[in-house]
Amino acid sequence: MKRGKGLTFVGDSRIQKYDKPKLNRDYSEFPGRTEEFYPDFLLKEWVTGAVFLIGFLCLTVAHPAPLERVADPTDTGYIPLPDWYFLFLYQILKYTYASGPFNIIGAMVIPGIGVGALLLAPWLDNNKERRWTKRPVAAAMMLISFGIIFYTTWESVAYHDWETQNQQGQIVFSNLDTEDPVFQDLIRSNCTSCHGGELTGGSGPNLIEPDLNAETVNAFVTNGAGDMPAFEGQLTEEEIQQISEFVANLELTSRDEAENSSN
Repeated sequence: MKRGKGLTFVGDSRIQKYDKPKLNRDYSEFPGRTEEFYPDFLLKEWVTGAVFLIGFLCLTVAHPAPLERVADPTDTGYIPLPDWYFLFLYQILKYTYASGPFNIIGAMVIPGIGVGALLLAPWLDNNKERRWTKRPVAAAMMLISFGIIFYTTWESVAYHDWETQNQQGQIVFSNLDTEDPVFQDLIRSNCTSCHGGELTGGSGPNLIEPDLNAETVNAFVTNGAGDMPAFEGQLTEEEIQQISEFVANLELTSRDEAENSSN
């Protein structure tokens, strides 16, 4: 048992007395720090985050994200478009030395340099000066990066064919029966790559909306038209006639009728 000068005991001297620190510190001696992080400051952060979250949820309910038709991997005519915060990367892939045979540069090298520079930023610039005017290299790199991202995003938006984009993603209800053997064996392998997985249009025209008769479709498939190749010799006359009759019977329907026909 501890004994000695300066020790203070409680009661019958079997329990040593300790001076516990105050749970609520006095921050008056620290200007600008007048509250504790927990729970005072953290509670304010939670309230602010909750208000922002509620506002964001109200915005999504009032203006929901536009939906497109079901994705079809067989539709090679569909032009994908990423969300706005990836448009600058999407635009880079359109440049001569970042696409085609140089696609690896646009897809891997350029983004890799950007991400790597961001990760190495604490070691590339360890200047303790807080004012950006005193850090010309870091400030210049930041402004150049921001300028490149802003310009490529603007260029992607300005030169994109938004009318075609809206048409190809539009949800269309029709009496198209994707389980029909004609669609499975002939249409899917010969038509959907240009006219879309639901034949609503891609690089080729929409086959649902026009009121086409079997004779007209037969002539197009047999002889071709414009950029459309002729299928005479690739398909038999019977197969061409089956495709023609299938396309001629297509028409727009309501959502309920389309769901009933699919069931």
